[in-house]
Amino acid sequence: MRRLARLPVLALAIAGLVSGMAGGLARLGWDWPGQATDLWAHHGPLMVSTVFGTVIGLERAVASGRGWAYWAPVMSGVAGVMLVAGAPVPSVVALFVAAAFILLVTTLAMVRVSPELHTLVLAGSCLCWVAGNALWLAGFPLSAAVPWWIGFLVLVITGERLELSRLLKPLPGRTPLFLAAAALLLGGIARSALPCDGALAPVGPGLLAMALWLARFDIAHRTVRQSGLPRYVAVCLLAGYAWLGAAGVLVVWDEVVAASFLRDAALHAVFLGFVLTMVFAHAPIILPALLRVTVRYSPVFYVHVAVLHASVAFRVLADLLEGTGARAWAGLGNSVAILMFAALMATAIWRGRTPARR
Repeated sequence: MRRLARLPVLALAIAGLVSGMAGGLARLGWDWPGQATDLWAHHGPLMVSTVFGTVIGLERAVASGRGWAYWAPVMSGVAGVMLVAGAPVPSVVALFVAAAFILLVTTLAMVRVSPELHTLVLAGSCLCWVAGNALWLAGFPLSAAVPWWIGFLVLVITGERLELSRLLKPLPGRTPLFLAAAALLLGGIARSALPCDGALAPVGPGLLAMALWLARFDIAHRTVRQSGLPRYVAVCLLAGYAWLGAAGVLVVWDEVVAASFLRDAALHAVFLGFVLTMVFAHAPIILPALLRVTVRYSPVFYVHVAVLHASVAFRVLADLLEGTGARAWAGLGNSVAILMFAALMATAIWRGRTPARR
């Protein structure tokens, strides 16, 4: 698929992002004109399956070079538009299931060509996405899909980092410890599925173990000593790993104290603190591959990262203190960070159209 043909697919993800942000802010109590307040119930699916699912599907389709692989991001993107437009939920979820299945088949084709640990992990991540959407389609509450969605995104990111870690000299225990962390995570996700109530506590130890593995064995702990873009990426990665570990602690703590907003704190530590930080980190690398553009790095990139982490920390603190008003302002800060990221990436692409001055 040519570069211009990829733009509409990416536009579907952007539309899902805007709608998901509006739904999230409406859930926190911010007033929006029109039907934006009706999006609060679809905030999670739009952000996970439409935004992240479409971007990951597009990236995987470009990497595979197979035309049929583009059906995965197209379906997940169209499903998000249908969800916003008020289409019947079962038909939307069926599209999400189909998108996840095509992404799984695309990844299994990669496994066939290169049957290595990182490709197997990527296939496992797709299987988690299929399982979560299938539970939702089968009539279980949306919360039952959440642990599987966490597994989808955490394993996608971990699989890609695992591939890069092969560039390092193998450290003692790297592979066995990774397998132990992955087994702990997948076992916790499976345990949460037994009553299908979406309990996150069984997933907590696996999230913490995976965060510790990434912090110890990922190449970021070396590239952070460099400068420019490599250092920026490494700083984002290490900060994201800290949020992943914090999420593991929060979901275990939620089981102990059963506070009102601890689940919200844990989910946003994963999806914003960890996953969105990974997007911020890799966007200057992924966008050139997807759109054949040049992203000119600038130290100003640290600004939107700082705003994101400050607002996530504020949100977690507000959740722990059960401060409803503070949560609303923290959510607005999350959205501001995303908008700043979009503006800075667009500026970097525009600056990349002209040769850099020596």
